[in-house]
Amino acid sequence: MPTTISAPQPQAASSYRLDESLWRRGRNVLWAVGLAAWAACLFGWATDHYNFLGSYLVHFMFFLTIGWGAMFFVMVQHLTSATWSITLRRLMETIMITVAPVTLLFLPVALGLDVLYKWADPGFFDPHNPDLAFKRAFFNPPFFLIRAVVYLFVWGVLAFVLYRISVMQDEGDYRESVSNARTWSAPGLLVLTITVTMAGVDWVMSLDPFWYSAIFGVYVFSGGALAFIALLILVALGLRAAGLLREVITVEHYHDLGKWLFALTVWWAYIAFSQYMLIWYANLPEETAFFHHRAEGNWRHLSALLVIGHFLVPFLVLLPRAAKRNLTVLGLAAAWILVMHGMDLHWLILPSVHPHGFHLHWLDLATFAGVGSLFGLVFWYRLRSHPMVPVGDLRLPASIAHQNQ
Repeated sequence: MPTTISAPQPQAASSYRLDESLWRRGRNVLWAVGLAAWAACLFGWATDHYNFLGSYLVHFMFFLTIGWGAMFFVMVQHLTSATWSITLRRLMETIMITVAPVTLLFLPVALGLDVLYKWADPGFFDPHNPDLAFKRAFFNPPFFLIRAVVYLFVWGVLAFVLYRISVMQDEGDYRESVSNARTWSAPGLLVLTITVTMAGVDWVMSLDPFWYSAIFGVYVFSGGALAFIALLILVALGLRAAGLLREVITVEHYHDLGKWLFALTVWWAYIAFSQYMLIWYANLPEETAFFHHRAEGNWRHLSALLVIGHFLVPFLVLLPRAAKRNLTVLGLAAAWILVMHGMDLHWLILPSVHPHGFHLHWLDLATFAGVGSLFGLVFWYRLRSHPMVPVGDLRLPASIAHQNQ
């Protein structure tokens, strides 16, 4: 008779928790890196305010966009009642909750408003030009900061509530938690899309106050969603290397993550090309200036790198089915995409700070390590607080047994 192989079953909740010694090592490394990085950031703020703010905004947006992507995917999983992703959902939620410290991390941007944004000067816009009346009303420091507070509050509430519903499910009523998650996710997805679009315009697009693009918010959002999947893959692989969740997050789940990574690579490229094509076709000076600027000096090399490195390379690497099931290839592709996401944000933000050409600065490393260490600490402390998989979800056995067709 043929042998029947039973699917792996969920273990006790305690087996899904981080080992204390591993957690302490990770915490100590993050604290050491964070203290050194923030000391360097304070030195940069005091001695090279201009370069610090440009580098800081890049890496603030780098980690924030990943948080946006995590929040988007958590709500989509709730609304679609997805089963395959149950084993991954707690990791998604733990990345999502990192948007909480954004309230504090936005402070340097708020304090450096007059350095980063030309429109912060009250006399920047011509008061006699009726075409600029809306921009004068919209882009002014008080209204800008009010909108920022609203965005940060909305993201913090959504992240906290969705995370709280999930961890309460581990000990509470399954049906009630599923209903509550859907109730929050339906309007939350709409609110997230609107606020992310507006924040992308406020914090990045307005660096060039005369340029505008109708799909810029979608472009920034798509890059964040792609970077989130890449980071999720690396986090899962890191835990696997430490001997954790090996029987829960299987090759089948990595295969699905690989498909998402491939699909979002294509989606990002589609939005990027659409933005370029529409501006090229219309050929309006106030729109084409954005791309003209990025074709000058060595910015043109970074522009070419994004076409090849952000789209063509991951597209070709991830196209075969076997690549999505090879954990080494998938991990390398995810790491590469995260690097390209950082380069994309450099390309969007830093031409306003370094108009004559791209160059790496020591503050790039300091601000990346500073912002990243805080996000990492929030993630690491939260990961320790609760089981790393949603043990209260009744669909967990089906998720563990998930098979790709």
